[in-house]
Amino acid sequence: MISFIRIDDRMIHGQTCTRWSLEYPCTGLIAVNDKAASTPVLKAAYKNASDKKTFVWTMADWQAKKEKVLASQDQYFLIAKNPVDMAHVLLDQPFAPGIKTIIVGPCNDRPGAVKLGNNQSITQEEARANGEEVDDETINGIRAGLMGPLAGIGDSLVVGTLLPILLGIALGLSGGGSPLGAIFYILVWNIGMFLIMRFMYFKGYELGGKAVEILVGEKANAIRDSIIMLGTMVIGGVTASWINIQTSFQMLNSEGGVIVDLQKTLNDVYPSILSAVFVLICWYLLRKKRMSPVVVMLILVAVAFVGVLLGFFDPGLSY
Repeated sequence: MISFIRIDDRMIHGQTCTRWSLEYPCTGLIAVNDKAASTPVLKAAYKNASDKKTFVWTMADWQAKKEKVLASQDQYFLIAKNPVDMAHVLLDQPFAPGIKTIIVGPCNDRPGAVKLGNNQSITQEEARANGEEVDDETINGIRAGLMGPLAGIGDSLVVGTLLPILLGIALGLSGGGSPLGAIFYILVWNIGMFLIMRFMYFKGYELGGKAVEILVGEKANAIRDSIIMLGTMVIGGVTASWINIQTSFQMLNSEGGVIVDLQKTLNDVYPSILSAVFVLICWYLLRKKRMSPVVVMLILVAVAFVGVLLGFFDPGLSY
């Protein structure tokens, strides 16, 4: 069956594989586009861009298999590159998936794109200059088509891994108000990104189409998963080091003696459990409820204010 329909000129990319697959049931992806399905590099890139079952079909493939898809118990995302393709899929030979909403993503005109990321911009022109028959449509199609599958790599490695690691180290160096943390982050980030971009640009030029196999192959996926795990561990370490939420709630007897010290009891069960609970709540609100960081911070301020009024938290202030 079809659980989600989307038009997106990137077709399969990080947003499709993460955000939308969390909001709609998804066991597989079906991308329908003649150019992508008939271009081996594009087809391989799209199929490796997701950890779900992924099919890249021509229009003819789709027409031959659509009834089988509709009858399947698996829940598929149906994706087309542009509105024209989606019209062929749904209207030319009528197909009724039972969904009345089509999500329309980026449909930008990208023929003038100079490069893909930092390293996939010149290879096809070089092939044509060397005598191979490569037309403009193929060059521009590969540029735009690979942008989606390969964009998720940079998102996961830079935003999800490199930045948390650098910020974790910088926070550690900033103890006591030291400026070393800020200096470290500014220097390492800018110098590191310059060197990485330069290396990737020339390496991509050298490898050409082989770069896709390197970036989306099994070994690359294993390395990327390992780096993401490292980034997650760093975020966990930063959380444990810099977030410290404790309660001042106590139950006293008639003589003023402490009967129950809630914080001590919680520490005996699970040290820093309140910190972990608040972090998980923030993650839930940001990830599952799609709240903005500002709203989550306001909620935390409100919880802290009410907690102080009720005596659950003690800000340690004296007047």
